[in-house]
Order: sequence, then C-alpha cells, then structure tokens
Amino acid sequence: MVDVAPALPAPTGYTVVIPPGWSRIPLRSGTDEAVKKIVDEAVEQLPDDVPKDKLSLLRMDLIKRLRKASREAKSNSGLDLYLPVETMHGVFVAASFIVSEFRYESVTEIDPSMVAARLLSTSEGAEPTTLDGAIGMRVERVAEPSEKRGVEYASRRVDYVVNVPEDPNRWVSVGFSTVADGEPRSEFADVLVELFDAIMTTFRWSHP
Repeated sequence: MVDVAPALPAPTGYTVVIPPGWSRIPLRSGTDEAVKKIVDEAVEQLPDDVPKDKLSLLRMDLIKRLRKASREAKSNSGLDLYLPVETMHGVFVAASFIVSEFRYESVTEIDPSMVAARLLSTSEGAEPTTLDGAIGMRVERVAEPSEKRGVEYASRRVDYVVNVPEDPNRWVSVGFSTVADGEPRSEFADVLVELFDAIMTTFRWSHP
C-alpha cells in the first residue's frame, strides 16, 4: 500500500517579501493606523529646514492621497496595498501593487485549470504562471490615458491571477501599476517590472 500525504487545507492568507523602502497598507482593518505610520516616516525623511506650516500641509496631503488610494483598492476587493515610501536612488517612485480576492460563484465545483485556460485565451499577452504551486496567468500591458475613466497618465501594468489551492471557486489577483519616469515603456519602467516580478517569486500561501 502506498501512503498518500493528506492534502493541506485551503490557505487562509499569504505572505510576500517586499524590498526595503516599501510598506503594506491592510485594507480590511488597521488601514488608518498604517497610513499615519507611513506618513510619519515619510515626513521624518524631509530636511530639517522645511517650514512647519509647509510640513503640515505636506502631511495632510499625503494622508489624503493614501486614504483615497486605499479606498479605491478596497472597493475593488483589495486585501492589501503595497507601495514604496522611500526614494529609489534619490527619486520617489510612483508605483504600487494591490492584492485582491474574488470568487466565481457556481452551483457546481469549478475546474481551476479550465478557468485558467479561459483567462489565457481571452487576455491579450497573457502567459501561464504559478504562485507557490497555484495555477493562473500573468499579463503585462500599457494602460493609456483615458478621460472617461479618469486616468490622466499612461501606466505600465502587470497582473497575476491565480486559483487558491484546495478552493476551486476562490482566486487571488496581484496587480502592479507604475507611471515610472513618465514613459511606461522606458528602461526605468522595465526595471520596476523586474522588481515586481522578483517580489512575486517570494509569494507563499499561509495555511491554518
């Protein structure tokens, strides 16, 4: 008789290793606390000769921007928002990625491989991928400005979409976006995409 190892229960979460200078904003609880901590740390990096009145305005503006970004991410089923809070070679980087969760509601159990195949066939530029053994796709594109959607600048985007192991109806997406140096097809944008892909190699499921 061959011993078969019991299947692990479905993951209850995930972990990912982010580079120095990046922070996580949880979107289901503790959002305001995380925003204030990020802003406080950012303000501490400013020169000592910045006037107090200007410092207060900068702080309020940062809090407003981060709260808005958090609300938008949460409204799209976001679990966590990640973004750089320190400069990269002396430059503030306009980039972020959002981890979201969604379900395919069905009266019958969905075959994840069929869903993945469907996603691949209907998403231009999509490639099959796995995250810690979970099947899915990776797709990369440039999103052009759109007045209708309220998008002012073009951005480079990368999305990973994978099935949660042992839970056929549950899926996770990780969406990265950056305007880079103003040109989403530049070498700097390429570097940021490579950084995000490197981050995704550290993605691991958390089990109870």
